[in-house]
Amino acid sequence: MRKSILVLGLFFTYLVSSAQETIYPGNYELAARFSPEKLKKMIFSTSVNPHWMKKSDRFWYEYETSEGKFWYVVDPVRKTKTALFDRDKLAMEITKVVKDPFDGQHLKLDDLKLLEDENTIRFKVKSTQDVVKSDWAEIKEKNKNAKDSLEKKVFTFLFNISSQQLQEIETEKDPKRLSWANISPDSSKVVYMKNYNLYWMDKENFLKAVKDEKDSTIVENQLTSDGEKDYEYGWAGRGDDNVEEEKKKDDRKRAGVLWSQDSKQFVLTRTDSREVKDLWVIHNTRNPRPTLETYKYAMPGEKEQPQTELLHYSFANGKMSQLPISTFKDQTVSLWSTTPAANTRDDDFRPATWLGDLDGFYFAITSRDLKRVDVCRWNLKTNEKEVLIEERSNTYIDFPKLEILGNELIWWSERDGWGHLYLYGKDGSLKRQLTTGTFHVSGVARVDERNRKVFFVANGREKGEDLYYEHLYSVNLDGGAVSLLNKGDFNHDIDINDNSAYFVNTFSRVNTTPVSVLMDRNGNKVMDLETADLSQLFAAGYQFPEPFKFKADDGITDLYGVMYKPFDFDSTRKYPLIQYVYPGPQTEAVNKSFGRSMDRTDRLAQFGFVVVTLGNRGGHPARSKWYHNYGYGDLRDYGLADKKAAIDQLADRHAFIDRNKVGIHGHSGGGFMSTAAMLVYPDVFKVAVSSAGNHENNIYNRWWSEKHHGVKEQVSVKGDTTFVYQIEKNPDLAKNLKGHLMLSTGDVDNNVHPAGTIRMANALIKAGKRFEFVILPGQRHGYGDMTEYFFWKMGDYFVRHLLGDNTPPPVDMVEMQRDKPKDD
Repeated sequence: MRKSILVLGLFFTYLVSSAQETIYPGNYELAARFSPEKLKKMIFSTSVNPHWMKKSDRFWYEYETSEGKFWYVVDPVRKTKTALFDRDKLAMEITKVVKDPFDGQHLKLDDLKLLEDENTIRFKVKSTQDVVKSDWAEIKEKNKNAKDSLEKKVFTFLFNISSQQLQEIETEKDPKRLSWANISPDSSKVVYMKNYNLYWMDKENFLKAVKDEKDSTIVENQLTSDGEKDYEYGWAGRGDDNVEEEKKKDDRKRAGVLWSQDSKQFVLTRTDSREVKDLWVIHNTRNPRPTLETYKYAMPGEKEQPQTELLHYSFANGKMSQLPISTFKDQTVSLWSTTPAANTRDDDFRPATWLGDLDGFYFAITSRDLKRVDVCRWNLKTNEKEVLIEERSNTYIDFPKLEILGNELIWWSERDGWGHLYLYGKDGSLKRQLTTGTFHVSGVARVDERNRKVFFVANGREKGEDLYYEHLYSVNLDGGAVSLLNKGDFNHDIDINDNSAYFVNTFSRVNTTPVSVLMDRNGNKVMDLETADLSQLFAAGYQFPEPFKFKADDGITDLYGVMYKPFDFDSTRKYPLIQYVYPGPQTEAVNKSFGRSMDRTDRLAQFGFVVVTLGNRGGHPARSKWYHNYGYGDLRDYGLADKKAAIDQLADRHAFIDRNKVGIHGHSGGGFMSTAAMLVYPDVFKVAVSSAGNHENNIYNRWWSEKHHGVKEQVSVKGDTTFVYQIEKNPDLAKNLKGHLMLSTGDVDNNVHPAGTIRMANALIKAGKRFEFVILPGQRHGYGDMTEYFFWKMGDYFVRHLLGDNTPPPVDMVEMQRDKPKDD
């Protein structure tokens, strides 16, 4: 009897303690306060993007704060920053011409460019005046029921900086409409693709096309006649309407040719995808009858793969030659261009020229398993391939663009286990290793040939810093010590001018405000430029997240993370923990600088969670090759142990973390990883929201899957080569599910095909598991205009299953991000 009373007493005590457990409702109002639309009104410019001038070291830039947009010109020599123009006076002058009211604080100038005289700017403004669309006839021909034939009139102006005079000029055709034109360096020729073949026209006829692409007097010269669908001389595009795609084959499209410097030759790659198998998605929402989208999609291990050719054309002899470069089965060919990076110039076009000279050009050939790379030069005098550098590895090889300077080459390699720079002679002879040590060089920023110095970006070299913080360095090509040019315990983003005299340095951490300064080639600060205006963000209650470091599951490897707390954080509470994950191996979902994207981190935390982002072994290329390749051959499970280890370490450090209520979320590779975590560690991870996950990497694209997991090349006794791909998949573990899992996918995702998520759902159903499956109609991989809906759907799921709040607000509540008027 006493035993029975004791059992009943314990049971009653359990019921009382359970009843007393506090359930905190999800804070939907705080989450709504930091929607992407509202953040646009609180976060403005966070970096200076310089437009370097040609005639001097000066540059101009645009910068926005809560006071509007400003335009400045900077003279590094004089250490001055002045307004490019008086925005109030300019607004007045624009108003006089356009007849619409403009003011300086709200001035919006589109396509602003500084012209060659470096004293005149050209820009466009939109009027409230409606005009008939310039391409209305074309639209009407394609769609008899087309509506909304009007668009806003665009005015184009020239403004003389010295005289402060404004001049209206004729608005030219939208240059995007002429993106098909691959213009030669001397502007004498234009090459393009039409009906799958190569054509060219001279400058006179191109100018006619600029005015009217349908001009019947335009003379076009056809170079090839054997082009066909999936074996074209350019990129035909893959629309979601295969009938319309066929109709557009006669339209001019861009051909990716690289010109010789004298404009008399060009090279290009041509890919034969005719044997690659088709894949499909169905568009269910756009037309009365659902339509089928068909596209080529090579999957890992498949025999049918695209085959790439290297072609050379000479205008002197009118000959197109396919160059004999076959080295590996199913090889990849990489052509390098000398075209400068975008945003470094204000040129209307930058011709794409080949990397090399008039005697030859450089390219790389990579084996299908990515374990062999040959850096080659095609000798135009001998008409032969010259192999200059051979890279070999037992895992995949990464490589950036080759740099050339006169008779020398700079090549990046991980051959000693770290990414470093090597100097070669033009003949492929190794002269010296330029950088060495246990740090990672991410790439060359600029080469100063005159002073024989290379400027490069690297991370992991400065002691006591986060290993991923990037800095700018320099080293002499003749050898010597490496020089740090932008010290400071921050992540640095740089933009260096052509002669390497000055660079703009923007630096921040996740918990600091971004600052931009101007520095010289020796690392001396020239002047301050900008500090980001976050005043509106802090006024709304924003608080910086907290970076932290922890140990991997091996107890040795240092890993890094960021913790995001609710802005109404209460240290006396216990908070569920949510991990936002991406496994890599090409990147980790751990921010290093201040950023404006908050949906999966800061904003998610506002419901009432502690959200963390975490690194894992095998997750990022910017460390040792051992670290980067840790998951090679184990693509499903390699990062999970480190995610689990982080939970225990964080819960031991912080009493406010509830280790028994752990959720996990990820998109794409993170969708794959978050589901895997639920199945590999079902007693640790209790709730997951997995979006657009590649749950079966055997049906994801060949390039990512074979690269990061590995593919085995087998050669038979007869010399036949085949490729074998085997990988563990999430559906194999469906029986392990214990917690709450929400799967989602866009129904027209042509990157990570919906079949991966559908097969995961199929396995769970067959295993008798409860889960939620959300399909987003008409959405590609990124969820497009349904990202906001998905955010609230995800919030509901975590609130219900981690906070125990089963009463989310009505649908109207999730409309708060639209800033509706109070009387709506």
